[in-house]
Amino acid sequence: MNPQGPSQITVAVAGNPNAGKTTIFNNLTGARQHVGNYPGVTVEWTEGDLKRGDLDLKIVDLPGTYSLTPFSEEELVARDYLLHHAPDVVVNVVDASNLERNLFLTTELLELGVPVVLILNMYDVVQDHDLSIDMNRLADELGVLVVPAVGHRNEGTADIVEAISQLVAHSSDYPGPARICKITSPSPGATQAASQASDPGVVVYSDLVESALSSISEHLPDSQYRRWLATKLLDSDDEALKEIADPNARTAVQATAASFADECDDETDTVIAQGRYDFISGVCAKVCLAKGHRKSTRSDRIDRIVMHPVIGVPIFLSLMYVVFTATFTLGNPGMALIESGFSWLSSLINGFWPAGSASPLRSLLVDGIIGGVGGVLVFLPNIVLLFLAIAILEGTGYMVRAAFVMDRLMSKVGLHGKSFIPLLIGFGCTVPAIMATRTLETRRDRLITMMILPLMSCGARLPIFALMIPAFFPSRWQGPVLWGLYVTGIVLALLLARLLRATVFRGENSPFLMELPPYRMPTPRSLLVQMWTRAWLYVQKAGTVILGAAILLWFLTFYPKPPADYIPPMGFDQVSAGYSEETTFGQLTDPNLIQAAELSYSIAGRVGRMLEPIISPLGFDWRIGTALIGAVAAKEVFVAQMGVVFAVGEADEESDHLRSQLQARYTPLVGLCIMLFVLIATPCIATFAITRAESGSVWWALAQTWGLTVLAWIVTFVVYRAGLFWDIGTSLGGS
Repeated sequence: MNPQGPSQITVAVAGNPNAGKTTIFNNLTGARQHVGNYPGVTVEWTEGDLKRGDLDLKIVDLPGTYSLTPFSEEELVARDYLLHHAPDVVVNVVDASNLERNLFLTTELLELGVPVVLILNMYDVVQDHDLSIDMNRLADELGVLVVPAVGHRNEGTADIVEAISQLVAHSSDYPGPARICKITSPSPGATQAASQASDPGVVVYSDLVESALSSISEHLPDSQYRRWLATKLLDSDDEALKEIADPNARTAVQATAASFADECDDETDTVIAQGRYDFISGVCAKVCLAKGHRKSTRSDRIDRIVMHPVIGVPIFLSLMYVVFTATFTLGNPGMALIESGFSWLSSLINGFWPAGSASPLRSLLVDGIIGGVGGVLVFLPNIVLLFLAIAILEGTGYMVRAAFVMDRLMSKVGLHGKSFIPLLIGFGCTVPAIMATRTLETRRDRLITMMILPLMSCGARLPIFALMIPAFFPSRWQGPVLWGLYVTGIVLALLLARLLRATVFRGENSPFLMELPPYRMPTPRSLLVQMWTRAWLYVQKAGTVILGAAILLWFLTFYPKPPADYIPPMGFDQVSAGYSEETTFGQLTDPNLIQAAELSYSIAGRVGRMLEPIISPLGFDWRIGTALIGAVAAKEVFVAQMGVVFAVGEADEESDHLRSQLQARYTPLVGLCIMLFVLIATPCIATFAITRAESGSVWWALAQTWGLTVLAWIVTFVVYRAGLFWDIGTSLGGS
């Protein structure tokens, strides 16, 4: 392919997790990238563009993987892309300070026969360790171009682009790993391998393995990755077997693999892996040079503190507290600004109609679209700050240490060490917490964490607790009750995680395999790119679904309108003097009473009445049921809906009046049950939307919603019936 031509060159960026692969990708593409889901699975991948002169690159950041054996969806995606999308160049990013471990993936890439540019990232760490790598010798041994880089300082990016350009320019000279392209006038940072080297980059296995590979290869079509495919088939790789269309050939291959397994003294994957590591050890012995004894590094000294078996956990919890507090404290001005913007927009739209107008269009725009979407977008500052904090922790290398520190504790309940971070974030808002599950490597760990995250009491529930607790509990009990609600959510989440691991997600725990990268300062550019990408995804994934849901909920609470002779439910006389139980809708003049009557006659109000037989065993009536329907949009809407039901206007303005109405109608036991039900049941529509988006299936979102609602009913029923049995909190009027 000629790089001077108009065609676009596809470059795949591959590497181990924590090798700095995404940093190199960000350095190459900047903000010219977009995130999407790989077709057919839920794994995210990122594409970006780079145009430099006549060079037009489409760069794909593949999921981090240690090998091309598909133990996870991420590894399957990386392998599938390399096999079936035929990138023109693979940029293989390795941690230069851990060369022997990282080159395992490199040997597989070379067996695939794809043109490879090897990036020795974190080369500054090698130098700090008083080591050096003979890059010319490494290029000779592997038959690839080698470029040193320091990704977090954006060093080596120009050399990477130059190496890609030269490799593509001479791609016709690259038939596979046995030959390399002959480069003329290499860039200052790129090294050149000798042409026609003696089988550079080819792993030679034991005689037993080579004999079996030869037998299998006879049944495979001629392709550049024929040898690699033979190694996978020899290891009885089910995914690799799908590459063979001929059933007779498939049978012959399986017979050879079975015979090989019988002859091996060890597991087949171990035998093949040992062949690769023997090759890698030989290469590293030739190219890695020590200048002296390895000295203790800054990372070593920091790790002695932050990974200490005693103080490691308190340090992590303290850092998470700072992140959590900063995210929702520093985000408040931004939230207030967005709220002010939506309030201004609502006022502007309201100005087009007379005061008190019941126009459906006005209500749709103000109450439905602006109220619904605005209630989600108001958290955008928190999203930005949250992912900035996560990007800093990941970029510095601390996030991996935190996972190690928490893994022992979390694994006891079937969770991964990294799950603790999203769970902690969930106390602020469930939506960014679910997005934070992307830090978990396996789909199973992500799904378990997503399923239980709504049990972490988010900030949206606080207005409900702030309304109910003072209404029903004396001051000395208010703190313990609030604390008890939070603890209840945590305990239920851990028990549910254990249950899910033992039932739906049965199987062996995913191994906690992760290398500790050195501590380093991430580039501002990389942090900004990650912030912008995640913030835009939040707007796209949550906002669009929320818009449709908000319109639907508005319709349910707005229609149908009651006729003039409709008699609203009794209880209005307790709210406003002058009205009796026989007062019709047409006789009402108080705007709050009119609004409450309209709500009771609406579809949502009727559904609330239909739900009454289901929720009455919990001590709830139709009014609570109607407010719970409103809470589907956002938990805090429950308070406003209760204000509408009891016709006291906005609850935050008339909170004392609303509390008095609650005390007059419900007991402290019912008040506690309301809070328990809201704590556990039916995540808000934003949570539903983000769960659907992050899990890749509406069924997981439905399972979460209905599963938690059933759990809420059971827990609330037990508490309510126990309270009645022991006559606890059953007197009207609060305490």
